Amino acid sequence: MSEMSIRESIESFLLELSGIKRVSDHTITAYRNDLDQFENFLSKKEIKRLNNITEKNIRSFIVELNEMDLSRTSIARKLSVLRGYFNFLESVDIITKNPLGKIQNPKSNRKLPEIIALDSYEKILKLLDEEKKDNSQQKLILELLYGCALRISEVCNLNFGDIDLNRQNIRIRGKGNKIRVVPFGDKSISIYKEFLSSRKFKKSTDPLLITSKDKRIYPKLVSRLVEKYLSLVSDVSKKSPHILRHSAATHMLDNGADLLGVKEILGHENLSTTQIYTHVSIERLKKAYKNAHPKS
Repeated sequence: MSEMSIRESIESFLLELSGIKRVSDHTITAYRNDLDQFENFLSKKEIKRLNNITEKNIRSFIVELNEMDLSRTSIARKLSVLRGYFNFLESVDIITKNPLGKIQNPKSNRKLPEIIALDSYEKILKLLDEEKKDNSQQKLILELLYGCALRISEVCNLNFGDIDLNRQNIRIRGKGNKIRVVPFGDKSISIYKEFLSSRKFKKSTDPLLITSKDKRIYPKLVSRLVEKYLSLVSDVSKKSPHILRHSAATHMLDNGADLLGVKEILGHENLSTTQIYTHVSIERLKKAYKNAHPKS
């Protein structure tokens, strides 16, 4: 039996991710781009066999990535993809030694996410109410992003049947097609009922939110909406839908929410991802102390 080529091994790994682990198409595309870049690097070094890839080659690849002025976060992500790839090859006995075994990811100076103040979000809802048109869908989109802390893709993919008013929750299909259920609070329900008064649904699988052409909404449309209203109430540099999710997580922790509970609401796989918001809360506390305490 002939040895598997590097290209064949990459395709085999991606097939494992999409077919068995059910990773999203977006993630598969990102993994493919990173692995294609690594394959091109190996080609330039005239390395054609998997078992000829050494730790030294990996370190040379990291040097090349550094010379491209990539951030440490980007380099860490690429190494994480390679680590998954080589772990897979080792697990199915395609390689005898993992060249990444002794290599650690570069430490990342993780930037704290920007957030908006609670009253800034309240101002957006007030602005929508003051406009002389039906803004019930726009209000619901913003409430799902902030009030329920959903990702933009999760908002776009919602169906009418995903919201259960009796149980006061929403069924979310998150990253990797993982299902989670998040609370749907009284304020969210009020905005949702306002929205229902102007929309009729035939079946539970109908898209919850639609464009003017009766098609499911899409991320760019949501981004434009958020940017428009954030620009009116906040000076945050990045006016993206994710700012509302960041803000929701931080405000929950500010008000004493349990970290594990916030993790479940956000749909994070690892607690370390959620912990970034505790740093935001601490920084806000320090700032408030510095501004208010006479001897700070």
